[in-house]
Amino acid sequence: MKGNIEERACQMALYIIENRTTVRAAARKFNISKSTVHKDLSERLPAFNRPLYLQVKRVLEENKAQRHIRGGIATRKKYKGE
Repeated sequence: MKGNIEERACQMALYIIENRTTVRAAARKFNISKSTVHKDLSERLPAFNRPLYLQVKRVLEENKAQRHIRGGIATRKKYKGE
């Protein structure tokens, strides 16, 4: 998804907020790298849409707090063969 960076950043932010999803899932959905998602949301978005940035930041902080739990679940699935 090339083109207007501001538009892309807003669309990604709205997708993450509405679906309560992770950066990895957003990267997969928009067919870009996780690094690009992070850069768009943490550096570019605050420059032109601060309220949207603050909303998406809350979701990303929540995801960060829960990542150790998701990692444990993924490891359990891996070794149980699911």
